[in-house]
Amino acid sequence: MERMVAKSITFGHYEQTNLDMENYIEMNKKSWDNRLESHLSSDFYNLKAFLNGKSSLNSIELDLLGDVRGKSILHLQCHFGQDSISLSRMGAIVTGVDFSEKSIDKARELAIVTQNDTEFICCNLYELPEHLNKKYDIVFTSYGTITWMPDLLKWAAVVKHFLKPKGKFIFVEFHPIVWMFDDDLETIIYNYFNVKPIIEEEQGTYADRSATISNTSTTWNHSISEVVQSIMSMNLTITNLKEYDYAPYPFVKGCEEFEPIKFRIKKFENKLPLVYSIVAN
Repeated sequence: MERMVAKSITFGHYEQTNLDMENYIEMNKKSWDNRLESHLSSDFYNLKAFLNGKSSLNSIELDLLGDVRGKSILHLQCHFGQDSISLSRMGAIVTGVDFSEKSIDKARELAIVTQNDTEFICCNLYELPEHLNKKYDIVFTSYGTITWMPDLLKWAAVVKHFLKPKGKFIFVEFHPIVWMFDDDLETIIYNYFNVKPIIEEEQGTYADRSATISNTSTTWNHSISEVVQSIMSMNLTITNLKEYDYAPYPFVKGCEEFEPIKFRIKKFENKLPLVYSIVAN
C-alpha cells in the first residue's frame, strides 16, 4: 500500500486479545483490494494527469531523494505503483512492493502503458527477502505505511537487508500525534504508543469518502521513538530527522490548502506536526 490509513470509522477499539498474524494480513489485503477501483477513479490519485506525465511525488520526498538518475530504488508498500513509476521517470531503476495482488496487477499494467520498466513484486513485506535477491542504493517508503506494520524491528530488518553498504533509507510518514484523535479531531482516543492493534471499520476511503465501500482493517500506532530505535537497532545511522507543520494531502477531516499542495488542519493552524521524515544510512 501507499499513502495513509484514514481514521474515518464507524467504530474503533483496541483489540484485547492477540491477533492471529494470518488473519490480520488477510483482513488488510481484502481492505486494500476493495479500495483499488475507488482510488483509480478518484481525484486524489488523479490517474489521468499521472498518465499524461504528472509526477505523484511531493516536494518533501523529492528534496530528500535528490538526483536519482541511475540509482536503484526499492519502494516498499507501493500501492498501484504511481510513486514507483514516477521514480522510474526520473531515471531510477525501481522495484515496487505491495501485498495487494489487485494493486500490483494494476501497477504492472501502468508500467506497460507508461512505457517504464519498473519491476513490481507482490508479497507480504516481512517475507520480501524470500522473493527478492538484490541490494539497492535507496530504500524508500512514504505516507501511511508503517501503520500497517505490527513489528517495526522486523520492518527495519527488511530495510537493512536490502540496502547496499553505502545505501540510504528515505522515509516520510504522517506524524503519529494525528492518529491519536477521533475522526472529528475533537478527542484523543488512541494511544500514542504501540500498545495494541486497532481494529476499525471504515465507510468509503480516504481518496473518496463518498465511495460506496466498507472496509475492516487492523493498524498499529508507532511513536517516533519506536521508529528511531528500530532503525538504529539495525546499525543504521540517522542523518536527518525533520517534522513538518503541513502535509501534501488533505488526509484527515478539516484540512485546508494554505499554499499549493500544502495542507493544515484548519482549527489547529500550524500548531501540530503533520508529517515527519527520516534519512538513514
